[in-house]
Amino acid sequence: MRRKAGSLIPIEILILEAGAAIRTRSDLGFHGFMIAKEIKEREGARLLTAHGTLYKALRGMEKAGLLESVWEDPLSAAEEGRPRRRSYNLTFAGELALNKA
Repeated sequence: MRRKAGSLIPIEILILEAGAAIRTRSDLGFHGFMIAKEIKEREGARLLTAHGTLYKALRGMEKAGLLESVWEDPLSAAEEGRPRRRSYNLTFAGELALNKA
């Protein structure tokens, strides 16, 4: 079944809500793990989101113009001994969609 154009599915609403909450605490963007952690803290054990599902939703939301992203500097990740992170931010369209949800 196809969804109506412009409508959000529950995971997308959770991502936008979590991203907006993180943004109130920091001017920096948010990465996938931060979103997963925020959703878990807000929703508790009631909702466990598989990381594959989360990242697929993030890609789709970026493609739809609800989010924008940039890769972090490889040197920063290397200095911390971890993989690079993709940092996301809500776009104006994402904020509008969240307000309508």
